[in-house]
Amino acid sequence: MIRFLALLLFSLGFALPARAGEVTVFAAASMKTALDELAQGWEAQTGNVAHISYAGSGALAHQIAAGAPVDIFISANPGWMEVVAKTGDIKAREDLLANHLVVIAHDESAPPVTLSSELDLKALLKGGKLAMALVDAVPAGQYGKAALAHFGLWQGIAPDVAQGDNVRATLMMVALGAAPYGITYESDAVAEPRVHVVTTFPKGSHPPIRYPAARLSDSQAARSFYAALRTPQAAKIFRAQGFVVLP
Repeated sequence: MIRFLALLLFSLGFALPARAGEVTVFAAASMKTALDELAQGWEAQTGNVAHISYAGSGALAHQIAAGAPVDIFISANPGWMEVVAKTGDIKAREDLLANHLVVIAHDESAPPVTLSSELDLKALLKGGKLAMALVDAVPAGQYGKAALAHFGLWQGIAPDVAQGDNVRATLMMVALGAAPYGITYESDAVAEPRVHVVTTFPKGSHPPIRYPAARLSDSQAARSFYAALRTPQAAKIFRAQGFVVLP
């Protein structure tokens, strides 16, 4: 009996560490709604604590390259992950998610938009601005600029673009009516009921949208959180928020 109790206590101690671990996560702003939900469940299940910072992937990558202590990085663009890869700190890495690029409108009665070289975006805006994330630094802005250029629309609309620090800032511009239209990910539109999608950019109009995830430390909490990103529960959360879960 004594031996059995000892084994039981040992197994309980192994499954439920007395000391909570902490993990620092840098993630693309578009992941906030889904990742907050995932992290909440992970914390409840493990007793660990997740500290998550959201911003444009470029800004986060530069912070990591400059020495910011981070356990997990999730980028909305493989290019910014390569910046982090040059630090030599990546322990594990994989493409986690995909997304779609959409045009959103503030006015719920705004009709669907047909994307083509004939689209008069300036007339569509009616004197307002097209909200986009930073077109040279934030993935959503980079994808959006490439997509507009694909249809020959970028040069004509560039002066009428209002750029936000990240895609969630772009989303809020449209949600609050500061801009009548904007370009975001489908997952952002799902997260904000005050906007609606008027069109989706087709495949081939911009580089594939991929979210690579990387583990940058070997701590137990980092390993646990990184593994949690691939659980069935995580996949359910991501899909509900408009992401495509990659195999």
